[in-house]
Amino acid sequence: MRHLPALLLAASLLAPAAARGDDPAPAPAQGAQPRPALEVTIDRSKVDLKGRQVEVKLSRAASKVRIKVLGQSGAVLAEEEKPFGGAAAGTPLVVTWSPSSDETVARIEVYGHDTEGYWAGIAIIPWSMSIPHEEVQFETNSDVIRAPEVPKLEASLKRISEVAAKARELGNITLFIVGHTDTVGSVEHNLALSRRRARAIAAWFKGRGLKLPVAYEGLGESSPIVKTADQVDEPRNRRVDYILSIEPPKLPSGEASWKSP
Repeated sequence: MRHLPALLLAASLLAPAAARGDDPAPAPAQGAQPRPALEVTIDRSKVDLKGRQVEVKLSRAASKVRIKVLGQSGAVLAEEEKPFGGAAAGTPLVVTWSPSSDETVARIEVYGHDTEGYWAGIAIIPWSMSIPHEEVQFETNSDVIRAPEVPKLEASLKRISEVAAKARELGNITLFIVGHTDTVGSVEHNLALSRRRARAIAAWFKGRGLKLPVAYEGLGESSPIVKTADQVDEPRNRRVDYILSIEPPKLPSGEASWKSP
């Protein structure tokens, strides 16, 4: 199984507005502007599943942050609460957890409490899956899918559809396709070639009735599995990643961006 070096996340609001127990927020004084709702935000680049920690920010002074971590089975893997003693609005607040098992994390619920007793929450769904598959072989400098390669794509389409169907309750899933090359040829040529091949495969899946949204990008020779010198013909680096995810995987900085076929 191949993995894109990126953290894949989706967030949904748990509380539509800040709440204080069962009491409504106090009405503003006559002529006063309504107070903005408490907001909880998470820097997705600072969510560390291996290190088991998240970084949270509140739009008002923070009293505490609570988190609840759930596994793919629905079991609660951890519940943690950390006080922050009135940390100023916008302060990075790091919360860690110790899971009760090694089950894969499916959802993290984060609740931020301000110093006046109000709270708001957000849920993170760090779900993604790289789909193992047999690589499509293209002719040199070509992005045309040849007839002998079609059974490979048909098998991949079946697997993608099965996995997506089992995970559909997690949220809106997209298939992300990433093309790669070896180092034979110029950097510019390989980038364009990997992009065209990823687009060709994306278009093939859509044309064969895949119901999921599909996005693609090519990274050329920039992310090899096997590091080589320039102008080295390495078959393992000529590949395409199929990634099912709820949020777009992070791409390298620069001109790379997800595209629709």
